[in-house]
Parts: sequence; C-alpha cells; structure tokens
Amino acid sequence: MASRVIPVDPFDLVIFGGTGDLARRKILPGLFRRYSSGQMPEGARIIGAARSDLDRAGYQQLVNESIAEFGGAEKSDTAMLAKFLETLDYTPIDAKGEAGWDALSGMVRKDVVQAFYFSVAPSLFGDLAQRLHAHKIATDQSRIVVEKPFGRDLKSAKALNKSLRDHFDESQVYRIDHYLGKETVQNLMAVRFGNVLFEPLWNNHYVDHIQITVAETVGVGGRGAYYDRAGAMRDMVQNHLMQLLCLIAMEPPGQFGADEVRDEKLKVIRALQGVDPHHIVRGQYDAGPNGASYREDAENPRSFTESFIAMKVHINNWRWAGVPFYLRTGKRMKSRTSEIAVVFKDLGHSIFEGDEKRHRNILSIRLQPNEGMDLQVTIKEPGPGGMRLVDVPLDMTFAEALGDSDHEVTDAYERLIMDVIRGNQTLFMRGDEVEAAWAWTDPLINGWEGRNDVPKLYDAGSSGPEDALMLLHREGRKWRELKG
Repeated sequence: MASRVIPVDPFDLVIFGGTGDLARRKILPGLFRRYSSGQMPEGARIIGAARSDLDRAGYQQLVNESIAEFGGAEKSDTAMLAKFLETLDYTPIDAKGEAGWDALSGMVRKDVVQAFYFSVAPSLFGDLAQRLHAHKIATDQSRIVVEKPFGRDLKSAKALNKSLRDHFDESQVYRIDHYLGKETVQNLMAVRFGNVLFEPLWNNHYVDHIQITVAETVGVGGRGAYYDRAGAMRDMVQNHLMQLLCLIAMEPPGQFGADEVRDEKLKVIRALQGVDPHHIVRGQYDAGPNGASYREDAENPRSFTESFIAMKVHINNWRWAGVPFYLRTGKRMKSRTSEIAVVFKDLGHSIFEGDEKRHRNILSIRLQPNEGMDLQVTIKEPGPGGMRLVDVPLDMTFAEALGDSDHEVTDAYERLIMDVIRGNQTLFMRGDEVEAAWAWTDPLINGWEGRNDVPKLYDAGSSGPEDALMLLHREGRKWRELKG
C-alpha cells in the first residue's frame, strides 16, 4: 500500500554545510526520495552553501555521486535524477566573513517558503543567523533547522538559544532530532492516543516497568575527538532517549498540535526525579577480536568518558508513581537495536494447573532495525496434551504491513525536512525543552565527575557491563535480550 503524498508549497531550501557528511549521506538522498515520490513541487530549489570552491555544475556532480553511494532503489531512475539535479544551485560562503552572502541573497526568493538548514558546527549558528538578517536574506516567515549537539550543558544551551532568538522567533526555529522522525515514534503516539485498548492501561496500575534501549554495534571510530568531549550521556541520553521517554510517558495533549504536544513533553522532563548514583552505570568498551578499545579509538589512553550508560529513572507524577524507567545506550554492543518495551504487570492469579512460568504482556516498539511493533501475548500451545501456555508476539513490521515491494519506509530526515517546509513543529524540540533536559542532566554529570567515577569496562560485542545487568536483576527484572 503506497503512502498518500501530501503536497507542499514551493520552497527554497538552503543547506549550510551542503558538502558535508550529513548532507551527502542523509539530507540530499532524502530530498531526492521526496522528489521521486512527487512531494517536491514544481519550482522547489535546493541551494548548497559551504566553504568548498564549487560552481553549480560541480555541486550537481557531488550530489549525483552522493545519491549513487547513499541513495535507495529510486537512484536507478536516471531521468528522474537528472530532473532533480536541475533543482540544485550552489554558492561558496564564509560563515564568519562576508564572502558569498551577496550571491546567496540574489539566489533566495522572497515569494516562496524559505528554509535554512544549519548542517554545521553549533559554534556557527549565531554567525549564520546574524548574517542572514544583516544581508536581508531571511524574513519573518523564514525557518531555520539546527542539528544537535545543542549545547553541552545548560549554560551553553542557553547561549545557543539566545544566539538564535536574537534574530529569529521561537516559532521559526526547528531543532531536529532524527529519532522523532522515525515511523515507529510517530506510531507510538497513534497507538497510545488512537486506541481504547492501550490508554486505560498506560499507568502505574498496570505497567510494571518500561525499558528504553538504543544499542549500536559500531564504536566511536572517526568521531573519537568529539565523542570524548561528549560521552553517551550528552550524545544520546540528553536528547534521543529523553525524547523517547517523553513520548512514552506524557499525558494526552488537548489536540495534536505542535505546542500542545511539546507542553506535555516538557511536563515530563520537569517531573523527572534526580537519579541515585547507585542507579547509574557507566561503561567503556574494551578491545575485542573485531576492533580496538574505546581509548584507542578516541586516542586518549586515560579517558574516563563513557561509551555506555544505563540508569533507573522515576517520574514524579500521579500516572507513573512507583514505575521505574530503565534507560540504556551504548556503542560496540551485541546488536544494533533501538527499542521501547512496555512491560505490563503479572496476572494476580493463574487458573491453569501446573503453569508456574511468569507470563507477561510486553508491548515492544522497534525503532531499528525493522521498524514496527509487537505485543507479546499468552496463548495455548497447539496440540494435544493439556493446557500448555506459550508466549507469542502479535507482530506488525511496518515495511510489510503498510508498504509495498516498490517503496521503502520513509527515512526520518526526509519526513522532518518536509515538516519544516509545511511549518509543522510537532516533531521538533522547543528551546525550553532543551534547557529543561540539560537542567536535569547537568547534576548527574557533575556528580560522577566530582566523584572521579571510572567507567566499567565491558567486552565489545556484549550487552554492556555486568553492573548494568544487576541494575535490574536485584529487583527481580531483566533487560530485554539484545539479539545478535
């Protein structure tokens, strides 16, 4: 079943950092997929802006090569690709100087939707915002997209917010977190708020605990210098896992609008309790048969930066009082898995004689790989010999249930970019959300730095440090298995 295409207005999208890795791997191939699906209107234009000394033809060639390397099945349509390349333009630009800005001003139209994607280091956000206004390129209706990391603590996040608000209204700023563009994340809201089956059970009367896992098989690799300054807490927990936590825990908004949804997410962050140091496990991957240790990858033999973190979190409100949320993320893990698991409570009593196994309903929401959901239910095992109970999943993999053989599940970046063009901020972080998340995160980081905590080593390709397993085991629970 092909998805219904919702048209957008004509637009100019300027990609600062248009020759960079993110643009080449995600943004430009994603835009070509939207073009191939008919979602980019006639007259839409994409303008690359970066330090590289290219002309329009040179940029078209670069994008052609990027799509050949990172595009999907649609890249084989050479006629469509040729038409897409004609939508491209380019200007060399100096983010901190004056070179290129007059040329860009002559390219960007005032009578269409304007969007400016800051695919650059956060240190350049303020410079770009200032020059867009100084050269009268941006208008009161322009939209800017900014990538993480949005600060490394509360102080720097406030400074970044100010640098943008000096030139743009909050309604014009789109802070992108690609996790929020995943099909499964949006379906989480549909499942919760669109089905009478789940919402009545979504509370501490029926939910035993919730697990949120984002595990990667790769190490820090070429990002060692950045990652050693950030660590798993800043790189993953403060943004990706925090956003997933908010969506799973928030109250139903009055309507499905941008500010209504973000108001409820903000309430969750502000209701988070501080975390007991005994309920935080930091880890660092060791060398293994298939790769170097974290310290070797980061080129810092004395690094105490965590590549893994697990923690037990509580939300101080009526709905979730007493329900633990277990967060876990790490690199060089057993498998690449992103999952939210809602583990419901045991039955109070089993009527089946001889059935001593614990049977639990578990709603598993998979973000990657194979986006989808399954609900573990208990049924009778087929065949004679009495009432033997087994747990089986009711599985819905989106690519199979909602797609067809000719279409892939839409990538998060392409969905979010189209939301920017439509002016829909629902799946983007608001400034006060970002600051509230750092206000909760900073004391945790300051705490272990003040205690000189050393991360626990764990074997590459494992499920993390033994201490993380004990975080649940000592309470009679266990992590969901990472399937290799």
